[in-house]
Amino acid sequence: MSGAFGAIPILLRQPSGYGLSRITASLYLGNGTAANNKLLLFANQISTVINVSVEVANTFHPHIQYLHAPIADSPAFRICDYFDPVADRIHAVDVQQGRTLLHCAAGISRSAALCLAYLMKYRSMSLVNAHAWVKSCRPVIRPNYGFWEQLIQYEYKLFGTNTVRMISSPLGMIPDLYADEVRITVAF
Repeated sequence: MSGAFGAIPILLRQPSGYGLSRITASLYLGNGTAANNKLLLFANQISTVINVSVEVANTFHPHIQYLHAPIADSPAFRICDYFDPVADRIHAVDVQQGRTLLHCAAGISRSAALCLAYLMKYRSMSLVNAHAWVKSCRPVIRPNYGFWEQLIQYEYKLFGTNTVRMISSPLGMIPDLYADEVRITVAF
């Protein structure tokens, strides 16, 4: 790109742990800072912002639709109540050829959990495959254990089977796909 927007490619090439991470052609996962960065939103043609935090205020921009779901990053919070409504909204934006930014404060737990639910529901991905995909796009994701338990139940509801299970570890209950990581951490 050149001209007045010559600096935009630098913003788009940030490591996936920062700013926005592209998950699908129409879905981005990000943090609160990215959600309030007008240049980043317009450079990525974001048409809808879904804020799933309680602590990040929306900065409203013309031509962008905003949805706010006040979700606490607490293992006890019933994020499952938002799986279908948020996934349905992301899908509706995709059908209209728009782009959605799904974000929480850091883009690690709440928005990641909802992104996984969307991929299961509308992309027919198993939970283990959805996690592997999102982690490859945004390596910092790590839904809390309560969200994992709800995602496991959601996968069973959608497909009648599970690809992830919770296991006991020295750090408490974790999804089995973190087992090797925990073994390495505990060894040190």
